Amino acid sequence: MTVSAKALLVDDRRENLVALEAILQGLAVETVAVTSGEEALKRLLTDDFAVILLDASMPGMDGFETATHIKQRERTRHIPIIFLTALNYDARLAFRGYQIGAVDFITKPFDPWVLRSKVAVFIELWLKSAELTSQAVERIALHEALSKALSLMGAEDTDGAMGVLREAQARYARVRV
Repeated sequence: MTVSAKALLVDDRRENLVALEAILQGLAVETVAVTSGEEALKRLLTDDFAVILLDASMPGMDGFETATHIKQRERTRHIPIIFLTALNYDARLAFRGYQIGAVDFITKPFDPWVLRSKVAVFIELWLKSAELTSQAVERIALHEALSKALSLMGAEDTDGAMGVLREAQARYARVRV
């Protein structure tokens, strides 16, 4: 099973989104670019993301309000958010971002290689988490198959039990790969 990591890019300025996509080009990530907090929240209803790059200052729903909604949802509260802002560094704004649950608060202009490296870490963590989840699902299925085989053996249905054990053995071999 191949799983693809996604990064949600949120900025009201199209040229900033193009720049972010260029910075992330070549990483093992699919970028999804949206121009508002509302659009970001809609995408989060259907897609899973490894990381969110979020402009702090946008018209309408700003990045802080968007992040607040993201962190209030059970499905999305675990997604790391990196705030990006063109405003001069303001410790109060950075603190507000961290209070909401951001993992970083970066002011523009920033070093694109630093941002790329940070995103790469979150992509790797997300991919490892997806791999562990997949293995856990396989192991649960294996456990259920073994339990079924043991119960069939207790019922003296040895042919059925052996079939279930062979199926469980094949699943275990796939999990170990």
